[in-house]
Amino acid sequence: MARRLGVAPSTLRTWDRRYGVGPSRHTGGRHRRYGTSDVVRLELMQRALLRGASTAEAARFALDRMPKHAAPPPVTPLPEPDTLPAEEDAAGAHGAGLARFARRLSNAALAMDVPLVQQVLAESLTTCGVLDAWDGVIRPVLDALRADTSDGAEAGHLVEECAYTAVVRAPPLVGRPRNARPVLVGCAPHERASLPVYVLAAALAEREVAGQPLGARLSGEVLVAAVRRSAPSAVVLWAERASVADPVLLTRLARTRQRGRLFAAGPGWCDIALPAKVEPLPDVRGAVHRVEYVLLGGPGRE
Repeated sequence: MARRLGVAPSTLRTWDRRYGVGPSRHTGGRHRRYGTSDVVRLELMQRALLRGASTAEAARFALDRMPKHAAPPPVTPLPEPDTLPAEEDAAGAHGAGLARFARRLSNAALAMDVPLVQQVLAESLTTCGVLDAWDGVIRPVLDALRADTSDGAEAGHLVEECAYTAVVRAPPLVGRPRNARPVLVGCAPHERASLPVYVLAAALAEREVAGQPLGARLSGEVLVAAVRRSAPSAVVLWAERASVADPVLLTRLARTRQRGRLFAAGPGWCDIALPAKVEPLPDVRGAVHRVEYVLLGGPGRE
């Protein structure tokens, strides 16, 4: 069962003990015996985790959909993970492929198999594109591993570090960009979560929009100087946490005489009063589409 879900056996024991999502019966020798309904219930829980639910929320979802002592549904034997059908509500034609990539990535990370983690990341980015790989594979797996504090912390660090390299390598070089001046993408000062910045820049590059990612740990003075020197067509400032979202810095950037647009991207800006002419963007996908539309009037290709 652990191999099927791509989690550690100790994680299954924790889910059973803490949340009541486990086998319906035990056998002699204290073995846990998983029946068909138990498998379906755990896969419901895993799918909720891969969509960003906390472990407790995912367990409640699985138990609500299929109570532990309810009669098993009249289903045929489940296929192996690589042939599971796409989610009923999966968006787009890549739903089934994204789910398979997510399972493979989680399994490889929990096994601390660095070459396999790198391979799955590269394949998912090449096959599905940067945005779909981010929303359907990398981000949900990271969220699920971080939620599993007993077994997933080191695996989460492994996925994050490998993802940096994979995302930077993913997009082609933009030889003839559609924008005359680059899009500067950076983190708010003291923001440590810089991976979304590189994902955003890579997704723009896939659309032949030249960007300049600056990453994390930059001071406000460095950001202002970079804007003055590069005169970008747009500035996207990412903040994951409200504690690092500083609207004063946006005001300083607006006073640099650059004529580009200013965007405050990420969940950290959601409840912050922004200066005039600074547009909020809640997530990476929305930021990519909005920046492309504002600068170029729409996508250059489907």
